[in-house]
Amino acid sequence: MGRRKLEMKRIEDKNSRLVTFSKRRTGLVKKARHLSILCDVDVAVIVFSARGKLYEFSSTNSVDGILSRYQKAEERTTNGAGEDYELLLQSNRFRTCKELLHTADRLADENNAEELSVNDMTQLEQELDAALVQTRLRKTQLMMEYISTLKEKENKLSEEKEELEKQEKCKQQN
Repeated sequence: MGRRKLEMKRIEDKNSRLVTFSKRRTGLVKKARHLSILCDVDVAVIVFSARGKLYEFSSTNSVDGILSRYQKAEERTTNGAGEDYELLLQSNRFRTCKELLHTADRLADENNAEELSVNDMTQLEQELDAALVQTRLRKTQLMMEYISTLKEKENKLSEEKEELEKQEKCKQQN
């Protein structure tokens, strides 16, 4: 068919409206995912259909987490919050270990340790501990998967060995 310029108004045909909604919603989520991956940002998309059905997408674990971060950021801007590192430390923004380590390195390099409060340092320590636990869990998971793969290979090799031994016995008997 080809593309044509659409007039921005409600689509009167119900079937066409539903098809357009589905396609555009899928495209919106795809663009949000691409933005999240390419720019390493957290993105949340919330869509309610005409019938009230909820469709959501989040580049992190939950839309609720992003919404709470948004609310905290709104509160800070209305309260006139201070430094950039305070914004990072006061909210649970660290979704990846890489981001957390980058922030910790930046704080150490800038010698801002004297300016940080005990609460900020405690929160940073807790986030580093959580990141360490997450990293160890992932490492354990990968090791367990590797071990199970090796056990499968071992079982296959044992079966092949038994098969070869049976074949050899058959040849010796003949």
